[in-house]
This record gives sequence, structure tokens and C-alpha cells, in this order.
Amino acid sequence: MADTPSNPPSPLDPTPLGIPLVGEETSEMMRAAFPLRLGLVEGKVVIVTGAARGIGEAAARLFASEGAAVMVVDKDVAAAEAVVKEIRTRGGEATAFDADLTTEADVEAMVLSTVHAYGRVDCAFNNAGISGRFGSFLDLTLNEWQQMISINLTSVFLCMKYELAVMAVQGYGVIVNASSSAGIVGAPGLPHYTAAKHGVLGLTKCAAQEFAAKGVRVNAVLPGTTRTPTIEAYINGDPAVEQTLGRSVGRGFLGEASEVAEAAVWLCSDRASFVSGATLAVDGATTNR
Repeated sequence: MADTPSNPPSPLDPTPLGIPLVGEETSEMMRAAFPLRLGLVEGKVVIVTGAARGIGEAAARLFASEGAAVMVVDKDVAAAEAVVKEIRTRGGEATAFDADLTTEADVEAMVLSTVHAYGRVDCAFNNAGISGRFGSFLDLTLNEWQQMISINLTSVFLCMKYELAVMAVQGYGVIVNASSSAGIVGAPGLPHYTAAKHGVLGLTKCAAQEFAAKGVRVNAVLPGTTRTPTIEAYINGDPAVEQTLGRSVGRGFLGEASEVAEAAVWLCSDRASFVSGATLAVDGATTNR
């Protein structure tokens, strides 16, 4: 009878090469250690809105690294161009586009410019949005309400309207909308944000049903508390604040923008070909507790 090894290797070791699976740097480290490029969206054309920073920036970079040509859309066009420059430096293809997504003419121009530049629109990640001010329901002003609905809901409707028009004619396409954990549960102190993100899920489900037979898939990702510039500003370098935020997440620490980006890219890939009308929580088991 063979001797049993005193220290058998674990087939499920979650930290190959000793790399801890935590933090934004992990994605870069893992890709450096395991440089296999999956090509999940190889040859596809994708629009990413709110792509100059945070989740949108991470998504634009990942779409490009997985083989897509990316329309990097943001009101901060200088920041969008910086993202494009880095993508191109790494051998990817991208173009910056300046748009106010609450303005219908800008949204139409965004989609038409993508078609003009690349010939079609295969995928879209409608990610642009704001978080808004925390406060009592009774202190919320009408202007704050209208701004939130305009940026976080109306803009998604406009993007979908023009993206779907192109995709329906093509006979194929994928849209991923960025909702939030607040799209399925209430976020106390953010009634306007909660309403808008619930609305995004309504748009997602309606479009998925209407356009399924036309070859178009529509899904939503629901990020939990994720390390973005807004969250970093709130933390303001204070470890205690970050720990408090982390404890609100099911897994005990913040999500990373790259983790949400991975979900969006997979949903846009052909590997998710039977997935439509879905709401994918990317929140470290927060909303199912």
C-alpha cells in the first residue's frame, strides 16, 4: 500500500502561485501570471458608457483585452481619450466619444458613430450613472429626483432605444445594463437612486422579451458596494471607514470594478448565448443574505 503524502496538494487551491485573490491589483497579477487570452468577445464591437473611470473604465479595458473594438463613451472626453490611449498602447482598438446621455441627439450620434467607425454594434454596456446624495425621503428635492431619473434611468432608455434599433436590423446583439443591488432591495437614504435602478431592471426585462426572437439578448448586472472613485472619495483613506463598508458586503470586503467588468464581458460573450432577461447580482452574496 502506497504511503499517503504528508502534505498533499489541494486541487482547489484558490491562490495559485501564492497570489491572494483580493483587490484591483489581483486581476492584473493573475493575467500576468496566467497570460492566456480567452478572446471572449474577439472581433466584436462594443459600446461602453461611463467608461472614463470606475466600473466603466475597467469594462472598457477588459472588453479590449478580450478582443473587442470599444467605443469609450463619457462626458469627460479627456479622461475617455486617456483610456483609449492605454488600450491602444496594449494593442487593442478603441475610440473615444463625448456624449451627454440624457440628450437624445447625443445618444443617437453615439450609436451612429459606432456603426460608421466599425460597421455594426454587437454589444453595449450601459453603465453611466450617478449615486446621488444620502438623505431623508422628506429632504429629497424635486430637482435631485429629476436629475437622478434623467441620468440613471432615462439615459438607459435612450441608449437601449438606439442600440436595439441597430441590433434588431442586424438580427443579433447583446445589451448589458448596469443596475445595482438597490435595484432589488431598498437603499435607505437613496430613494431616488433605488427607484431609478429598479426602473433599469424593468427596461431590461421588457426589452429582453420583445427582442428575443430578433436575436438580441438583454441582461443586467447588479453591483454591490464596489471600489470606485465615488467610494474611494467616501473612504477618504480611512481604513476604519473601508472596514465598515466591507462588513456590509456578504463576503466581508469591497468588490472591485474589474469583478463587475468580468460579469459584463461574459454576458456579452457567446458563452452566455441562452442568457437573456437575467439580473446578475455581482455583490459577494450581499443581497441573498
